[in-house]
Amino acid sequence: LILLICKCFNFIYPGYQQANVIILPSLLANDFEAFCRSNPAPLPLLYRSQSGETSCDPLATDADIRSDIPQYCVYEEGQLVKTVSSLGSLSDMVSFYLGCSFGFEGKLKETGIPVRNVDQGRNVSMYRTSVPCVPNGVFCCPLVVTMRPVPAGFLDAAVEVTHQNPLAHGAPVHIGDPALLGIPDLSKPDYGEPVAFQPGDVPVFWACGVTAIEAIIHSRPSLAFSHSPGCMFLCDIPDSSIKTLPSESPSTESNPGQTPICLSFSHNPLFYSLVSKSAAASIRLLEEIIIDDPGQRGIRALFVKDELLRSCLALSHSSSVAITTGFPTHYMHSPPDETDGPPGAIAMATMLLSLGKQVTLLTDSRALEMNEAMVTEAVRKGVLKAAIPVVAFEDRGPESALHFLCHHGDPSRPRYDHLVAIERSGRAEDGNYYNMRAINIKHLVDPIDDLFIAAKKIPGITTTGIGDGGNELGMGKVKEKVKTLMPKGDLIACNVPADFAITAGVSNWGGYAVACGLYLLNTCASHQRYLRRGLGLDPAASRAQLQDWSTNLPSVQKEESFLATLVHLGIRSGKTGNLGMEVDGLTFHPTHSEMINRLLDATLEPRT
Repeated sequence: LILLICKCFNFIYPGYQQANVIILPSLLANDFEAFCRSNPAPLPLLYRSQSGETSCDPLATDADIRSDIPQYCVYEEGQLVKTVSSLGSLSDMVSFYLGCSFGFEGKLKETGIPVRNVDQGRNVSMYRTSVPCVPNGVFCCPLVVTMRPVPAGFLDAAVEVTHQNPLAHGAPVHIGDPALLGIPDLSKPDYGEPVAFQPGDVPVFWACGVTAIEAIIHSRPSLAFSHSPGCMFLCDIPDSSIKTLPSESPSTESNPGQTPICLSFSHNPLFYSLVSKSAAASIRLLEEIIIDDPGQRGIRALFVKDELLRSCLALSHSSSVAITTGFPTHYMHSPPDETDGPPGAIAMATMLLSLGKQVTLLTDSRALEMNEAMVTEAVRKGVLKAAIPVVAFEDRGPESALHFLCHHGDPSRPRYDHLVAIERSGRAEDGNYYNMRAINIKHLVDPIDDLFIAAKKIPGITTTGIGDGGNELGMGKVKEKVKTLMPKGDLIACNVPADFAITAGVSNWGGYAVACGLYLLNTCASHQRYLRRGLGLDPAASRAQLQDWSTNLPSVQKEESFLATLVHLGIRSGKTGNLGMEVDGLTFHPTHSEMINRLLDATLEPRT
């Protein structure tokens, strides 16, 4: 009967705030409050009682926490010893009331979003993850999440509805493959009951107040009480009447631009990310800016909407990125490479480094020393944040690509989780490599394409190709358009696709846009919250990071300085072969400098 009452609470009292309850010895109360403040998504603090206080007037009149919950758990030294239907004296004990996801289930149903656990008459599924909460004092434990299957077409609506209620855990902290949270089997929840999926459902995970029970288990207090999972304390207040935690800034609900939207960026494994509408609009503006076509190549015909946004999302979630560039179009010169590609690669690398990613520059064996010199000079001039390794890939057999990409050739242990090719010569259908004049330059190109092909079969590695003509590595994603619409496209079109194909009037501009897009994502509160699973960061640290990110954006001064380095190394303009301050036949001033300033203006202007 008790369990039935627990499950029916939300049905009987739709639209009212419900609360998880934790009761601890007074000596631990300050530590636990700080733990809640550090982990606001799983532990949104509604009210902290005084020592011995059994009422909670801000949440419910005439309440008595000793008897208002159908079932309590009793813990001694962190061990669950029994469950009871009421509690005795709470002398020298402090009660904490924490927001609960049951508070938003009614809102989901009002919006037309099916709530599978309610429809199936089951308690919501709850899982212990491998994600550690931010510790404080004696309290440290893994994050616990609830999971609700949501039809793919309702993901944006579910995100928006729950974002509007931060005191019921807010927006999801993960959408997609449960293994990415360290959850091995959705049919075996650690708390609650398994919930059946329907065709087209996606697993959506919200932070859960049962995290507090894990905190009790790990900190081992001499005595503690909690609600039994699923048996909540029911408040008198509507679930929409309080929007902001005391420790947080005002709610973003009144600013529609800060409402998050949901986008997929990986199918193997399935992975979605969140970004505010405002930040997404800014990145889409960057995508429009870089498609300018001063060389009159007709590059807009290859444009695919949101490739920049999805690539940036994937890179934001990455930890180790390999970037490759190098297009030896000037086969009659030494070196044969062009000035398009390396500047964009270095711009991406320095932003990725400032975000704490590992970055490797991947090049042809013939160009290894040249690229090492390029990196050294970029660091010396302050263009690149820090030195990065420069490596080459050689084909030494059928398993070469797998062993290069993965430790000991094990697909479950990839060295990189994202490969980026920018203005990198790409393999055509006939196995050769062609410049835009349809001259075969295969003898100057190592088979780095094999890595992009192998990555398709390795879970967790995503790929991006950036190009401006269709013969670049990764542009195989738009091969049919290249073959139909670009000069000599039937012959020169790259046959190797990337997950994301970013087209730009000049490939360097695509690299600059990726750097700016990463800055926008990592200054977006909705995306930052999702990245850290709703677990807090020190505000002072965040300000320091913001300054570091902004100083590592591309700039006219840095890009002009680096282009001069390339010219000093004998690298020439792609279209003309000139050894001077130009890229693709376009002089740095005014064409490229104006593009950089346009991108910076779109990145740094205040967002609403």
